Amino acid sequence: MLHLEFNSESENEGIARIVTSAYIMRFDPDMEEMEDVKTAVSEAVTNCIVHAYFDENGKIEMDISDKEQIVKIEITDHGIGIPDVKKAMEPMYTTKPEEERTGMGFSFMEAFMDEVHVYSKEGEGTKVIMTKKMGEKNHLNG
Repeated sequence: MLHLEFNSESENEGIARIVTSAYIMRFDPDMEEMEDVKTAVSEAVTNCIVHAYFDENGKIEMDISDKEQIVKIEITDHGIGIPDVKKAMEPMYTTKPEEERTGMGFSFMEAFMDEVHVYSKEGEGTKVIMTKKMGEKNHLNG
């Protein structure tokens, strides 16, 4: 298991991607798998930076673990929380239309990962748990 804690600054989104890439290299992912996981992590971390803390400084935690080729990534913030998770996960829903946000973050996470679960409590924060079975494409083609 790997635990990383960092400030909610946009520069740290890249660090989260790099750490994730290094962790999943043990599964010899193809380029598509690698990009899928990195994109999902980017979306989850960006959501924390933009929405949880309103671009103010806060802490983001990332935990990565694996069991039997299944990688589990948890991204946690201790920000304002999400009042209605179901609504927030609808495609095109955004709380910041004035900033030209697409509202596709959760949709991208769901498209690129096998499972995405979001747990949130107003005033306490949000946890996104994503899983992906690694090596699926390699086994299907070979």
